[in-house]
Amino acid sequence: MVESAFSAASTLAMTGWMALAASHFGRLRSIRPYPEIIVPLLLSAAYAALILTFWAGADGGFSTLADVTLLFQTPKILLAGWLHYLAFDLLIGAWIVRANEVEGLPFALLLPILALTFLFGPVGYLVFQMLRLARSHKLGPA
Repeated sequence: MVESAFSAASTLAMTGWMALAASHFGRLRSIRPYPEIIVPLLLSAAYAALILTFWAGADGGFSTLADVTLLFQTPKILLAGWLHYLAFDLLIGAWIVRANEVEGLPFALLLPILALTFLFGPVGYLVFQMLRLARSHKLGPA
């Protein structure tokens, strides 16, 4: 169950990322609710179900690195953590795409930023913010 849920969630997130990148093109902008709302909601619902069902029985916590290590030794909680990453990285990617509508970075720069955000979440966000700063001397949400 855990492995198939992991695969399904990863595939769902990947379709969200592909739709997000494709939504940059004017005629495909109408697909934006899929990567911006629908996929994150589905991942969030699955995350909530896992946390509500398995959190109480899991060892560990968030107090120390050792506690976090122990917590993520529970496969269903580890899966919940993966869903958390998938949902939030996609939300940040969607924010980057929306913010870029104001910033106007070329798609040739936006696409690698989205790839970085997909693979290494905060690194993509950092690169986008650095480019924004270099262009307009501002940081933070648009």
